[in-house]
Amino acid sequence: MNTGLISAAYVVAAILFILSLAGLSNQESSKKGVIYGMVGMALAVVATFFAEATGNYFVLIPALLIGGAIGSYIAIKVEMTGMPQLVAAMHSLVGLAAVFIGVNTIIDPPLKVGIEFGIMEVEVFLGVFIGAVTFTGSVVAYGKLAGQIDGKALILPMRHALNIALVVLSILIGYSFAASNGVDSAGVMQDASTWQLWLVAILAGVLGWHLVMAIGGADMPVVVSMLNSYSGWAAAAIGFTLGNDLLIVTGALVGSSGAILSYIMCKAMNRNFVSVILGGFGGPSGPAMEIEGEMIGTDADHVAAALDEADSVVIVPGYGLAVAQAQSSVSELTKRLRAQGKTVRFAIHPVAGRLPGHMNVLLAEAKVPYDIVLEMDEINEDFPNTDVVMIIGANDIVNPAAQEDPNSPIAGMPVLEVWKAKQVFISKRGQGTGYSGIENPLFFKENSRMFYGDAKASLDALLTRVS
Repeated sequence: MNTGLISAAYVVAAILFILSLAGLSNQESSKKGVIYGMVGMALAVVATFFAEATGNYFVLIPALLIGGAIGSYIAIKVEMTGMPQLVAAMHSLVGLAAVFIGVNTIIDPPLKVGIEFGIMEVEVFLGVFIGAVTFTGSVVAYGKLAGQIDGKALILPMRHALNIALVVLSILIGYSFAASNGVDSAGVMQDASTWQLWLVAILAGVLGWHLVMAIGGADMPVVVSMLNSYSGWAAAAIGFTLGNDLLIVTGALVGSSGAILSYIMCKAMNRNFVSVILGGFGGPSGPAMEIEGEMIGTDADHVAAALDEADSVVIVPGYGLAVAQAQSSVSELTKRLRAQGKTVRFAIHPVAGRLPGHMNVLLAEAKVPYDIVLEMDEINEDFPNTDVVMIIGANDIVNPAAQEDPNSPIAGMPVLEVWKAKQVFISKRGQGTGYSGIENPLFFKENSRMFYGDAKASLDALLTRVS
């Protein structure tokens, strides 16, 4: 394919990626954003295929078909509750690809001499290092999100010293790698060796594992967005190695947007941004505060009566809503209450669910009007004037221990102050703790009642009592 045409395709794809990010910034334009991203990626794949194939179609075509089939199958089969794990898994593949491409570049190096070859070695080192951190960190994140790995923070003695040692040792080995490899005047690599790169990948893999293992379950949404950023920078580093401008641009977009999102979420959770990168937060700092009172259960009749008398209702969705797939039921309940002239709104915490924007996607899928879905900062001041709050499958984001218990793992984290409402109903399967394993004093407060059972079944029972 003509070089100019390929360059033009790359420019158009890059513009579409930028438009995709802009579209995903709000719910109204999110579908357009997704379409822009799909078209941009399709264009990028086709252009790269014809630019780099050089006759190896018998290898590339089956790879595209098999990869496309696997991706389509996963996309069709995955439930909304599995989206956080899926995102983490995709990040791991980006990191693994960066490692393999970096090693392969040294096995079959491009024709570079002098300073160009030295720059390429730095690019390869960065790609392998960041890629390996992303790979193992994402695998651990997947395990924690899927419940296959304990969500509690693993705090090892001298953990920060261990992290620093792994980074310094990787840099020293990277220097050894650059010093031991070189090219002659004809551009042919002399004494090519990849063992240093493999060793860097192993050390970086241990670092990635330790960084994420040291982060508590309540903070996993921040970890997912941070790993998203890592995968972008790994892709950008490999883009420099391959001389692919579009990969550089795309990696930079993903890396920067992931870092910005992580920063925003850290502010929302009152976490230090640097501590996310270094790992080792989200654990208890002392004995937990004693909780007084008892959990009092209620039934659908009592909840329906309270809703009938209420003028203002706020619904707080959480991960349990996604697990029960109750978004359609809550949407129908909202329609009926609004038809009665009641004010119904949704309160969304920045880290509700296990992925940024998880609850927004669920509510949009159920066709809940965008204008009644409010962020925490927009609605927190309204709780004292709210008659009824319904919490559906949320726990840590409504936990008053964040404000009342300085020893709590979530101490200082901004939460939805639902306990200030007149009545609070919590739809929950049982009396267990949330994903982070932290007890919630809200359940024991005098104005709180536990509405036990599967969220969808409970809401469906409620719908039979709300006209």
